[in-house]
Amino acid sequence: MSPKPVLVSGRKLVKIFKKLGYEKVAQKGSHIKLKNYATGSVVIIPDHKELDRWTLKTILKQAEISDEDFNTKLR
Repeated sequence: MSPKPVLVSGRKLVKIFKKLGYEKVAQKGSHIKLKNYATGSVVIIPDHKELDRWTLKTILKQAEISDEDFNTKLR
């Protein structure tokens, strides 16, 4: 069983995704849209103080990033 992802804020998650090659393409209200042009992957991240664990897992699944890989990127 994989470890649970660490809870983070929306802004911190955006910074992590930018390090992974994603670029901010749009923002509507509190939702930030990021795209990785190399893979064509698009994720939408809510700009909240703390993301719900299920929301975070869904975003990571869309980006095809495992919980373990995500936790190592935080360090």
